[in-house]
Amino acid sequence: MDGPPDAFGSPYRLLSGAVVPRPIAWVSTRAPDGTHNLAPYSFSNVATTDPPTLLFSSGGTGDDRKDSARNAIETGAFVYNVVTEDVAEAMNETSATLEPDGDEFEHAGVTPADSVVVDAPRVAEATVSFECRLADTLEVGASTVVLGEVVHAHVDESVLTDGKIDTRKLDAVGRLAGNEYARLTDRFSMERPP
Repeated sequence: MDGPPDAFGSPYRLLSGAVVPRPIAWVSTRAPDGTHNLAPYSFSNVATTDPPTLLFSSGGTGDDRKDSARNAIETGAFVYNVVTEDVAEAMNETSATLEPDGDEFEHAGVTPADSVVVDAPRVAEATVSFECRLADTLEVGASTVVLGEVVHAHVDESVLTDGKIDTRKLDAVGRLAGNEYARLTDRFSMERPP
């Protein structure tokens, strides 16, 4: 079968089902009034390493932005927490729709921890967290892409080998489609050609 994206049911289902696995940015922010927000985004990745910049794409633009994007833009900061298998259930809980004054940290049973450089909490239980200073935003269709320069990193010693992140120790979880996720349990290596 071939055709335009909507010929496959919906562009969302086509892209989210084929572009897999996707890393999950568990984005924590602080609103201007001081309240915390925590939400998962599977449309996320590394934008560049010079300067080190991460991105997540959030539904909505302008006044219709979701809390994470709006808070990051208004405060100039967010934290990109890496989702690992031990916090996957909690991450999923933060995708629930809460009342406006609801606290996703409390709802999911995770702990907000102070960041070192930015004014946004990180998830204390996350093995890896990146404090990001807002670098730029881009409205693309019905979404806002938020880019943040990494200004500080928190990496648990348990996932390091010789001072570097060891992907065999980092049990990162990837997003597939629907209710499906992937573990990084089946790995293989290939030598890169010259």
